[in-house]
This record gives sequence, C-alpha cells and structure tokens, in this order.
Amino acid sequence: MRFTDRLGGLGFGGDYNPEQWPDEVRTEDLRLMAEAGVNLVTLGVFGWARVEPAPGAYDFSYFDVVMDELAAAGVTVDLATMTASPPPWLAAEHPEILPVTRSGTVLSPGGRQHYCPSSPVYRDRAAKLVEALAAHYKDHPALGFWHVGNEYGCHVAECFCDESARDFRRWLRARYGDIEKLNAAWCTDFWSQRYTSFDQILPPRLAPTYANPGQQLDFTRFSNEALRACFDGEAAILRRVTPDVPVLTNFLAHHKPVDMHSWADRMDIVGLDSYPDPFSPRSHVAAGLAYDLARCARGGAPWYLVEQAPSAVNWRRRNGVKEPGRMRLWSWQAIAHGADAVLYFQWRQSRGGAEKFHSGMVPHGGPATRVFREVAALGAELAAVPELAGTRVANEAAVLFDWNNWWALELDSRPSDGLKAVDRALDHYGPLFDLGVGVDVLPPGADLSGYKLVVIPNLYLLTEEHAKGLARYVASGGHLLVSFFTSVVDGDDRVHDGGCPGPLREALGLRVEEFLPAAEDETFPLGEGTADLWREDVRIEGADVLLAFPDGTPAVTRNRLGTGTVRYVATRPDETIMRTVVAEALAEAGVTPVLPGLPDGVQAAVRAGGGREFLLLLNHTGQVRTVDLPHRFRHLLAPGRPEIEQVILNPRDVAVLARHPLPEEP
Repeated sequence: MRFTDRLGGLGFGGDYNPEQWPDEVRTEDLRLMAEAGVNLVTLGVFGWARVEPAPGAYDFSYFDVVMDELAAAGVTVDLATMTASPPPWLAAEHPEILPVTRSGTVLSPGGRQHYCPSSPVYRDRAAKLVEALAAHYKDHPALGFWHVGNEYGCHVAECFCDESARDFRRWLRARYGDIEKLNAAWCTDFWSQRYTSFDQILPPRLAPTYANPGQQLDFTRFSNEALRACFDGEAAILRRVTPDVPVLTNFLAHHKPVDMHSWADRMDIVGLDSYPDPFSPRSHVAAGLAYDLARCARGGAPWYLVEQAPSAVNWRRRNGVKEPGRMRLWSWQAIAHGADAVLYFQWRQSRGGAEKFHSGMVPHGGPATRVFREVAALGAELAAVPELAGTRVANEAAVLFDWNNWWALELDSRPSDGLKAVDRALDHYGPLFDLGVGVDVLPPGADLSGYKLVVIPNLYLLTEEHAKGLARYVASGGHLLVSFFTSVVDGDDRVHDGGCPGPLREALGLRVEEFLPAAEDETFPLGEGTADLWREDVRIEGADVLLAFPDGTPAVTRNRLGTGTVRYVATRPDETIMRTVVAEALAEAGVTPVLPGLPDGVQAAVRAGGGREFLLLLNHTGQVRTVDLPHRFRHLLAPGRPEIEQVILNPRDVAVLARHPLPEEP
C-alpha cells in the first residue's frame, strides 16, 4: 500500500522519548498528541541501553507498553533500530569499537555515535539487536515504518583506526584491482608515494603536510560507503523479517560526509533533518535547496521531514527562536517542496542531558505556551488537507549537485578556499528561487531530457562520461548555464588534458588559460556592478561574449551547440548581475515562474496528482503581500474553503489552494 494510506494523509509528529520521563507523564503525552493532531512518532532512537542492558539480555517490556498505548491512541510508530548510540557496556567490553581521529585520538563514550563504522564487533552487535527487535515487533499494530540508525556521520563521519585501515584496503582492492591502477589514479609518482602493495596503504592520517588528494578523495568515498554498509546490514534484516514495512533513515541537510544520491535508492522513503537558522535572512532559500535535493534523490517521490525544531536549537553559538508564525511557514515550505510528513525533534523538551535547551513540541513550560499552541494549530491544518499526500512536484529547471565534486572541491591546496560547494550552489539556486522558478536538484549523471534549463554551479570534478552527456543534452536542444572552475579534473582529481574546461571545451566554445582568484574582500568592476571571489582568463573559441570586464576579458559568454546553448560565467557576479544572467538564460530556455507576477518574497509551488493540482503560496517577508490568481481557486485553509481569485498573505502567512474541484464536502 502507499505509505500515505497508513497515515490517512500527511504525517505529523516527532521524536518521542518517553523513557526520559516518569511513566505517568505518558498519559498527558497521549492526550496532548490527540490535541495536536499527531499521527506519527519516531520511537526508540536512543533506546539500545534500555532494551539490551547486558549482552544478549533483551528486554522490550518498557517499549511494549509504549507501543501498545500508541496503537490504542491511533498513532503510527516509525520504530528506530536503536543502533545510533551503543550502550556503555559495549564500549567497556570492546574498546576496539571506538572511533579514532586523523591524529590518532580515541573518542570515548559519553556522547553518541561512539563507534567505528567498519568495526565488525559493532556491526555484529547491531545486527543481533535489529534481528531481535524486528522479530519482536513485526506484527505490532503500531509499527508503520522502520527508522534505521540516526543521522549517519553526524559526529563520526570517518574513522582512522587500524580496522578502518584494513577495511579501506579491502575497498581499494575492489575498486582498482591492480596496484598500478591505483598509482595512476593517485598520481603517486609525485612526492615518491608509489605503492607496490595495497598492504602499504593507510588512511590519510595526520601527516607532515598535505596528504595525497586522490587518497583523501577515495577515503571520503570509502567512509561514505562504510556508513552505508551499516545501514544496508540493518535494512536487509528488516526487509527479511518485515518485508511490507517501509524502511528509511534521516539525512542531515547540507551534510558533506554522506552522499544522499548513493543512499536514496536503498530506502523506501528519504528522510531529512533540517534546522534553518532563524537569525539568517536567507535560511529558507538554503532549506529549499536541501528539500529539492531530498525530493529528487528518489526520482521526485514524496519525502519526510523527519526532524526540525519547534523553535530554538541548542548547538549554535547563538540559538535564535522561531518568531511567531515562522515554524508554521517553514513547515509548509517543506510540504511545498514535496514533503509528505512534518516531524520534530522532539515531542517533549528534555529536563536533562545535552539537548535540554533544544525546543520541543511540548516545552518546559508545558502546553500553555506559544510553541505548543502553534504546533497544535499546524497539526489541525495538516489534518485538514489529506488530499495533498502522495502528490508530486514537477519542474522545468534543474541544478546539478554532486557529492564527489563537493569532496574534491574542498580539499586542501586549491587556488582559493572560498570555493565552498553549498555556498556556490546557493549563488545559483538563490536567483532561481527569487525569480519564482521551481527547481529539481540532480546529480550529473541524471536524465536531463525533460528539463529546459540545467544550471551547473562550479562542478570542478566532472567525468568525461558526464561531460559527454551534458554535451548531448545541449546538442538536442537543451540549455546550460555553467559557472567558473567547472570541468577542471576527472573522477580521480586529475586535471583534464588541455586544462579547463576539459571535455566541455567544445560545448562552451572557450578555454580557460589561468585562474585568477581574488584577494580577501577584493572586488572587480563588472558592467553596472561588481564581481568578487574569482575570475578567469578566458580565451574564446567560438562563443559570443555577453559581458566583459573593463580590460575586455570575457566574464559571461554564450555558445551554440546543435540546437541548444551554453552560457559560461567566469566570475562571481553580484546578486543583481547574477539574477539578470539567470533571467536571460531562463527566458531563452522558455522556463517560466510557477506563478508569474508574484510579489517579492512570496514563494509559489505546485503539487499535483490524481487529477488534482494544488498551489501553495508562502510569504517569507514581514509585510502583507497580495497575490492575484490566474483563475479561481478553492482556499483549503480558510473556513468553508471559499473560492477566491486573490489572496492576501499576512507576514509569514501560508495559503494552500486547490485548482480543480474537490470531492463533495460534508
């Protein structure tokens, strides 16, 4: 069955940790969950120490009671495998499971995620726990989903211990087969690093100076796969014991160590944790990029916002609260980007522990608080629009984002440390967002044939295979917008023959003779504005120059290839110029905004499915905004669901509109 069938609509709830509280508190919890419209909770994320207090001595009695009570209350459980934080006894009996840093420091218990992902002891104990857990709860009526691990790589993304070294060597043998292929990929003749055996290779531990970049890149790839192997092992058990229960885990937004694209097809639902900073005026744009990544990681399927904060978090230097209305706005934004569930960390704010100042749906002050009132009001709104669940988002523009590029781009010994993958992606995603254009975020090898415009932000690492695919896309009528420092190296971080832009040279109609990174705070005059961070000495080989620096050096070019076009931006223009460059590319490609004529600061998104179309409007400003609609819509959040042709959005307000007639309402 569809996942939404179990919930009857959109999911709403959060992490539930009743073990932190006296048993009598659960009575109030269940009453308040009903009041808030909670239909889904994540349970047991940190329950390992309670259910296995000694090796093999499983005791599920506590969670049996909780599961029974949730089932009776009609709340579905996303049951965690409880493996995210090993119990103290495991580290005491097997200290070899503890992770080791690059410099050789052993990380101790006392926090969480204190395990080496390659540890056979950890994996074995985790597998035994999951086997017992799945067998015990496989027929429980509350069980709706499996939540494997938790925020993989959040605290320990890489381990440099001897076990990890052995696992790394196994991984390298499988990848290269022959040591000479590794030597070629890593360019080991540089600095006398040539290996004669895989047994000589170590992780890139702390060294006198820069470690080999090929070694660093491969170790990051390996570490991602070591974490993924932990997920795969647990998921395989769950699918064998409970084949009809969907499996998910929760990625972190903009999390460098874990390649979402290489994990997503291993799970039934993509889950994402998102904590935008209330102090940042562009947090919602960065969140939009993360949400589009999550949605597109599984081909546009609905995803789950597994964690967000009801108000403040506890882990930034300054932890701002979400002012009234912002939690609702940002929750609806996730749904506008294709989410089918909105959950929080956590249900009840902790009294003790490291996260006691992280907000909860039920704050320290109890239900008679602003936060709980807003949470309950949102729950009622989500319950009122079950028809949104299962619908999808479709877009005509795409942005390419690749973890291999992220890892390589931000290694040491580069021309500039200002080339940060997420920041540079936002340089391109931001203008699209501001211009009201919906975006899919895809890896370089994705099928691009359905997109009118594809934007490529600083794709330093580009394989020849992917470059040929991009050229074919353009030749058959597609349009590309490519930015500087793209197609510099191949998949092994080796510079392409002939330099930048390597296999994209013909498509771009130019070559880059030299990189000219800017000094700190340096700007360059450009047109009616400025540029900063970077510029390149571009030599034209067929492209037209659309914008040049005062010395005549091309800054923005345009080239034809087949029936398509490629624009190249050889610098980082200011926001006004970049918005113009993006707008011109959109116009030539024939990409239009989701809803033309939107006031500044208002976002529009369309979700469709089952013969219906829904328009979501979000006012990200502190001012009243009026939106004229192209035809009549039914306002699903207004009393009586009236038909309207204009929406007045208060500050941080939301409107959910239905274009097609709905079923007869009671």
